[in-house]
Amino acid sequence: MKEKKINKNTIKRLLVDILVDIVAGCLVGAGVYTFAANADLPLSGFTGISLIINKLTGFPIGIMILILNIPVAILCYKVLGKRYFFNSIKSMAIVSLFIDFVAPLFPTVSIDKMLTAICTGVLCGIGYGLIYMRGSSSGGTDFITLTIKSKKPYLSIGKITFALDALIVLLGTIIVSKNITGMIYGIIVAFIATTVVDKMVYGLNAGKMTLIVTDKAEEVAEAINKTVSRGATFLEAQGSYTEESKRVVMCACGNKQMYLIKDAIKEVDPAAFMIIVDSSEVMGQGFEKKSSVL
Repeated sequence: MKEKKINKNTIKRLLVDILVDIVAGCLVGAGVYTFAANADLPLSGFTGISLIINKLTGFPIGIMILILNIPVAILCYKVLGKRYFFNSIKSMAIVSLFIDFVAPLFPTVSIDKMLTAICTGVLCGIGYGLIYMRGSSSGGTDFITLTIKSKKPYLSIGKITFALDALIVLLGTIIVSKNITGMIYGIIVAFIATTVVDKMVYGLNAGKMTLIVTDKAEEVAEAINKTVSRGATFLEAQGSYTEESKRVVMCACGNKQMYLIKDAIKEVDPAAFMIIVDSSEVMGQGFEKKSSVL
């Protein structure tokens, strides 16, 4: 009976994930085809590289995104983990198919370039945000960023992401638009998309800290470590009403990681009491000496 319930929940989660990926694919596809490609805007990430190749050769954008992502995902498998890896492959495949086969059916729009940049950033940001909120990824530079971060922990995720995006936008400017104005619009698109994603996930440039009151402190800490590779701290506490002694698990993490932590804790102890608060700055092992949690 329990196994049937688990299988039912797994199937339900998978169907919801697929539905979210379809919606995200439509949004990203509209942003890329309806606005960015039509206005020759350089984009960041593997989408930007695929757009460059599309302009040069006519090769489909979505298929190229998938082709670029697969070898990178395989190389980064150990860093990503099994569940995150397969979720990301699923999301990448669905989004890529919708970019190539559904987005071209949308009407193209010719408007002011600033409005085009805003629309592209908002649509892509919402699409990618939906994917991140389901514990998945759109692949691309996300994989590279996580891998570089694991090898160079003193570098912030923000710095790595910005460096990769800036390089790709610069290439897109040289090859596609061939003017500084195009580069500026490309940076605007990247900034808006990142802002929208952060707002959807938890908030711009804000980290999170959680306090978990549970009877399964060791299991909860182990689940957090396996899910997001974050350590936790045990605090001894006593209830004022029951006067029972309990252990509280404290963990600081990034914005996107909190969704994964919440799901992991629910699986280990559904009765756990969680407090989630904003954390503007965390210093110490595993974090930068002085920076906000990204």
